[in-house]
Formats: sequence, C-alpha cells, structure tokens
Amino acid sequence: MRNPLASLARTLGAQPRVMAASRAIIATDQRLHRWFGGRVSLVGIAGLPSLRLTTTGRRSGLPRSTNLLYYPHGRDIVLTGSNWGRPQNPAWTHNLRANASATVALRGHEVEVKARELQDAEYRRMWAELLEFWPGYAMERSAAGRELPIFLLTPQ
Repeated sequence: MRNPLASLARTLGAQPRVMAASRAIIATDQRLHRWFGGRVSLVGIAGLPSLRLTTTGRRSGLPRSTNLLYYPHGRDIVLTGSNWGRPQNPAWTHNLRANASATVALRGHEVEVKARELQDAEYRRMWAELLEFWPGYAMERSAAGRELPIFLLTPQ
C-alpha cells in the first residue's frame, strides 16, 4: 500500500511557505536521522524516497553529509541541486564535481556510488521526469534564478 502522505507532500512541496520553513525542516530531519540511526527522515515519513549523501569536502577533504530527497531511476539515484530555491548551488554539488565518488545511506544501509552530472538533452529529459516526480522543483528553479544541477548516482 502506498503512503497517502506522498501526494500531500508533493502538493505542499510546491508552496512557497514550505521553502520559507526550510531551516526548521532541515534541523528536524537532522535530529530524526541522529535519533533513529538514519532509518527515519521527514521525507521518508511522507512516503517519499530519502537518503543521506556523504561526499568529500572539496576544500577540507573531510566527509560532508546531508539528507536529500532523491528520484529512483532504475538501479540509479537522481539528485537535484535545488537548495530550497536559494540562488547558490548546495555545497554537495561542488563536492561531487570535484570528486565523483560518494556514499549514500538508504534507511541506514550504506552504498558506494559514482556521480555524473547530466548535461544537454539528457538533462532536459531528466528534468521533465523530475517535474512529474516533484513538481516543487519548478518553483525552486524559478526562485533560485538558475538551472538546477542534476546528478545521476550509480552504485559501485
């Protein structure tokens, strides 16, 4: 049975007030991750796919982790650098561009991945799929005033 909250989350995700609450949402999600060892997230509670991405900091060389909504694409994972509609790309996008190797934790289970940023026609095709999956990306792209980077992560 599908989680009925997923449809509600997609509707709410296209509302500007949700973007305005991003700091509180991120803080709550981080607490849930800590308390439940990565098995529970706000996105997951809403019936949407979520993961914890760990990249290598491009300047520090240290592990950097963040919880993200993802789009399942066959055995691959698609990430969108929306950064909640902010004008700058999220730090993890810069880290993946500098070092394509990363780790994702799905419900506490870690998987090594290799990232590739999508370009041109491949980007446009995936963008159309992503808008079907998460309509809020259109609002976030408009608010950010930039093209949102899209990465395809392949398990290694």
